[in-house]
Amino acid sequence: MSGRLKYGDITVSVIILVVVMMIIIPLPPHVLDVMITLNISISIMVLLTTMFINKSLDFSIFPSLLLITTLFRLALNISSTRLILKDGYAGDVIQAFGNFVIGGNLVVGLIVFLIIIVVQFIVITRGAERVAEVAARFTLDAMPGKQMAIDADLNTGIINEAEARRRRQEIQREADFYGAMDGASKFVKGDAIASIIITLINIIGGIVIGLVFNTGMDIMGVFQKYTLLTVGDGLVSQIPALLISTATGIIVTRAASDSNLGNDILKQLLVQPKILMIAAVLLAFMGLIGLPKLPNFIMAGIFGYLGYTLQQSYKVNEAKEVEAKSVKEAEEMRKIENVLPLVKVDPIELEFGYGLIPLTDVKQGGDLLDRIVMIRRQLALELGVVIPMIRLRDNIQLGSNEYTIKIRGNVVARAEVIPNNYLAMNPGGATEELVGIKTKEPAFGLPAVWISESQREKAEMAGYTVVDATSVIATHLTEVLKRHIHEIITRQDVQQLIDNIKSEDEALVNDLIPKNMSLGDVQKVLCNLLRERIPVRDMVTILETLADYSPHVKDVNVLTEYVRQSLRRTISNLFAVNNKIHAITLDPQLENLISDSVKKTELGSYLSLDPRTINAIVNSIAEGLKKFVFSEQQPVILTSPAIRPYVRQITEHVFRDIPVLSYNELLPEITVDVLWKVTVS
Repeated sequence: MSGRLKYGDITVSVIILVVVMMIIIPLPPHVLDVMITLNISISIMVLLTTMFINKSLDFSIFPSLLLITTLFRLALNISSTRLILKDGYAGDVIQAFGNFVIGGNLVVGLIVFLIIIVVQFIVITRGAERVAEVAARFTLDAMPGKQMAIDADLNTGIINEAEARRRRQEIQREADFYGAMDGASKFVKGDAIASIIITLINIIGGIVIGLVFNTGMDIMGVFQKYTLLTVGDGLVSQIPALLISTATGIIVTRAASDSNLGNDILKQLLVQPKILMIAAVLLAFMGLIGLPKLPNFIMAGIFGYLGYTLQQSYKVNEAKEVEAKSVKEAEEMRKIENVLPLVKVDPIELEFGYGLIPLTDVKQGGDLLDRIVMIRRQLALELGVVIPMIRLRDNIQLGSNEYTIKIRGNVVARAEVIPNNYLAMNPGGATEELVGIKTKEPAFGLPAVWISESQREKAEMAGYTVVDATSVIATHLTEVLKRHIHEIITRQDVQQLIDNIKSEDEALVNDLIPKNMSLGDVQKVLCNLLRERIPVRDMVTILETLADYSPHVKDVNVLTEYVRQSLRRTISNLFAVNNKIHAITLDPQLENLISDSVKKTELGSYLSLDPRTINAIVNSIAEGLKKFVFSEQQPVILTSPAIRPYVRQITEHVFRDIPVLSYNELLPEITVDVLWKVTVS
C-alpha cells in the first residue's frame, strides 16, 4: 500500500494541473466522453463513501475533494460548450443523454431538465449550505466547553495526558472540518449557478451560431439540435453535481454514531415492528375507502410482512440473548475469581428486616443512609480513624422490625425498633408514666417506652428524651463501632494514616518504620488505644513517642503505656470535668500484690493472680461504683502506671465502659476526687 501511495502527492498535483489545462486546451469528443464518464464515476464513489463512513471526520478530505470535483466539472462544462458551439457535436455521451431525456419530445425533455436544475439548486444545494453554516457555528461555539471537559477529566484522573491530547486534536480537527465545509458549500452553490448560466449560453449561443453560420437547417432544426446537445451537456454535469451536493448534505447532517448511514437508517427506522403493522392497516383502509386498491394493497402487504417478520426475528433474538446470557453467567460462576468474593467478609454490616426497609429508602423519606455518612464523619473526628464503608442488607430471616450489627461477619448487636413510633427515655427527672411498649434502649440499656407520634409532645413536656427509630439505630451503631473499632482497623487503614503523616513529616515516618517497628506493631499500639476509646488523631505525637522508645522497648503493651502518657492532655480533656476527676483508687497493698503477680516472659508479660483475689477486686469496685450512681459523676479507676494495663485486664470484662487511667496520664492541674478505695481483706 505504501508503494502505491509513494508518489500520490505528485499524482494529485499533476491531476489538478491537468484539470486546469482542460479549461484552456480543447478536448477531442472521444476524450471528453471518457472524462465525463470519469466525472460521473467519481461522484458515485464520493456519495457512497459519505454513506458508509461512521462519522464525518472519517472523510476529512471531503472539503478539498469537493473543490477539485467542482473544478473538474466546470472544466468539462467549458470543454463541452466549446465543442457544442464550434462543431455542433460534443461526443456520444452528451448525445445519448440528450436523446434519452428528450425522448422525441423537446418540450417535455426541456421541462424535466429544468426541474432537475431547480431541485439541485434550491433544495439540495441551499439546504446543504445552510446545514454546513449552522454546524460550523455550533462546533466553534462548543469548543471552549469541550476543552474544559477534557481538562476536568484530566485533573480528576479519568483520562491520561495522551488521551487528553488525542481528544483535543479531535476537537480541533472537527472545528477545522466544519469550518472548511462551510466554505466548501459555497463552491456547490456557485457551481449550480454556473451550470444554469452555461445552459442558457449553450442554447442561445447554439441557435445564434446555427442561424448565422447557415448549416442547411431551418430554425426549428437548429433549435432542436442545440437544445438536445444543451440538455445532454447539462445532464452529464448536473447528475454528478447532484450526487456531490447530496454527498455534501449527508456528510454535514451526520450525527454522532457508531455505524454507517445505511445501518443507522435500517436500525432506527425499523426498530418498532408495530409501526410497520399500523402503516399496513392504514394503507389497506385507504384502499377500501376508494383509493386505488392495487398499489395500496401491495404496499400494505409488504409493510405487514416486514412488521411480522421483524417481530418474529426480535423474539428469536431475545431468546438467543437470554440463552447466551445464561450461558455466560454459568461460565462466570465457574471461574474461581468469581467465587472468591463470596468468601470475603465485610468489616461492618447492618442487616434489617423487611419492615425497616423504608428507613433506608430515600424515596420513602428514610434518612438512615445520611445518618451513616454522619456517623463515619463523627467517628473520624472523635477517634481519628476512617471507618470502612458500612454494608446495608435486608434479611428476610430477621423479624420485621429487627436489625443486627455484624463485625467481620459475626453478630455483635441485635435489637428491634418500631417504625413510625418514638422511643421515650427517662433521663431521671420525669415522673409521669407513659402508655406504650416498654423496652430497653439498645445502645446503653436504659429503660424506655415506645410511644405513638400522638404522645410525642406529651412525653417531651413531661421531661422524657424522645427519639425516632432511625436515631435509635444510628446511636446504637455508633456505640457498637466505638466499642469494636480496634477489631475493624487493619494494616491498610494504618498505612493510610501513616501516609497522611508522611506527606508532611517524612523524616519521622522513615525513622520509625521499618527501622524500629513494623507496620503490624504500630497497628497493635493503635488498637490498644482504640480498645479503651483513646483517640489516635494526634498521630504525630504517637509516632514521635514510638520513635523515641521503640529502639529500647519491644513490648507493644509497654509502648502503648508510653504513648498514653504522651497523650495525657488528650486523656485529661477526655475524662476530666472542670479540671476534676472523680476516681476509684487501689489500696497501696493491693497495688503491690498486683505488681508482684506480674510474670515476664520473652513474649511479653501477664498477670498471675488467683481467681479469689480477682473476684474480691471486682466486688470492691462494684461496691464503689454505687457511690457514683448517687453522685452522678463519671467514674474513673486510677492506678499507678506499672499496673494500669493489668487492672484493665481485670475490669474490662465486667466494667468495660469504666476507663482505667494511671497517674502519669493526667495533667498536673487535674484535681483527683477519690470517692472509693479498692481493698482486698
